[in-house]
Amino acid sequence: MEAATAQRFQYPLWIDRRKFGGKQGGSLRLSLQAREEKRLKSLAVARLQPGERSDRHRSVSSGVSCSDKNSPASVLEAGIVRSRFDEELILKRKAEEVKPYLNGQSIYLVGMMGSGKTTVGKLMSKALGYSFFDCDTLIEQAMNESTVAEIFKHYGESFFREKETETLKKLSLMYRVVVSTGGGAVIRPVNWKYMHKGISVWLDVPLEALAHRIAAVGTDSRPLLHQESGDAYTVAFKRLSTIWEERGEAYTNANATVSLENIAAKLGYGDISDLSPAEIAVEAFEQVLSFLNCEDGI
Repeated sequence: MEAATAQRFQYPLWIDRRKFGGKQGGSLRLSLQAREEKRLKSLAVARLQPGERSDRHRSVSSGVSCSDKNSPASVLEAGIVRSRFDEELILKRKAEEVKPYLNGQSIYLVGMMGSGKTTVGKLMSKALGYSFFDCDTLIEQAMNESTVAEIFKHYGESFFREKETETLKKLSLMYRVVVSTGGGAVIRPVNWKYMHKGISVWLDVPLEALAHRIAAVGTDSRPLLHQESGDAYTVAFKRLSTIWEERGEAYTNANATVSLENIAAKLGYGDISDLSPAEIAVEAFEQVLSFLNCEDGI
């Protein structure tokens, strides 16, 4: 499978995005969106727990603020009973709603290490029928299966960043892909040049949650963290805080922002760890749609 993926990336399955036309018109978008939103509402009502009410659904086209990348309008607000079937169906419906407006544009997920870009990206690509690529994996394949940690150790971070830019440049020539970028991809302005050929989405996760996630699985695969000894959480949080100081502002260049704290609050969860990847992916589609609506002046 990895060999097949590498072959697809390296050879002429790339499609020049310039051969495709512009986005759909605003009136078509509103018509399709209203129809799909009505179907989503019906699904949500049918899946509510006894005694729960769904009276807070709103159309994305109403109440979208072009100055706010975290639009409160979301299908997730309904208090839907979570099940794998429900989540997959809602995610697929939301992808079908967004897809005509994307018009084949690619999606680039950015965020700190451990923010879930690969997991969420795979769900989004599957729902859209797009191809999925992980930048770090592509670099590892190009370096004869050396891991990112090994590349950092033997060649240095600057070498890795050059390979990262080369990879994003190649990906920017492709159409209908979802890309999970490395946590540090945002620090080079040229990378934004390539990512903004599609739509960039920032997965915004609190540092405390990131530190817990990374501490749980270890720092061996995280070359920027695997440098100090001590309590895993404390080491991770301290280093992540430093990295955030260097990169935090760069993440705001993304076209859309998905705040896990905002999603948890809308769903009434006490902790963002209660969120499922599918719920995050649905919100990502919501924010992409909000961006596209604002871009068209809707």
